[in-house]
Amino acid sequence: MQPESPSSLSDLLNNTVDEFVGNVASALPRVLTGLVFLVLAAILIRVVATAVRVVLRQVYPDQPIYVQLGGTLASVVLWFGALLGFLSAVGLPEIAAALGTASGFLALGVSYALSGMLADAVAGIYLLRDPDFNPGDTVETDGTVGVVEAIELRKTRLDVDGDRLVRANADIEAEWTKKPE
Repeated sequence: MQPESPSSLSDLLNNTVDEFVGNVASALPRVLTGLVFLVLAAILIRVVATAVRVVLRQVYPDQPIYVQLGGTLASVVLWFGALLGFLSAVGLPEIAAALGTASGFLALGVSYALSGMLADAVAGIYLLRDPDFNPGDTVETDGTVGVVEAIELRKTRLDVDGDRLVRANADIEAEWTKKPE
């Protein structure tokens, strides 16, 4: 093997640098487009998340945990969509599609793992919206009669003859009866 001559090594280095600079220059418009997209997406996401929190504050004035949860979930979903849009804008739609698919499978697994907690949270929303189930009401659930003390994200607290009974919202929402006062 002969060592390369200085002119061919120099040519190789020049060609490599020229090709790199050319690739960067051709990618620059897509990167700038992506950055402008991210700035606009950040503004829109901020506005939408704020609107979601305002609406939830009006619907659930005494439940700040629902307001915070709803706002956070809206932000996460919107930012993920913005990330996929950014990847597509900069010329990487295959990566965006792969991330979208992988996140779908991940969300399916997480939702299955958290199904009990999600059921309690959804049941809590139904109990909060039910005009017949409020703190101070006397209710019967699962053979126990008590006064509703608090309806929280996953649990409802009942006062049963001076003792506190804590039940999962899904268990209470499935079957309860309001007792006359």
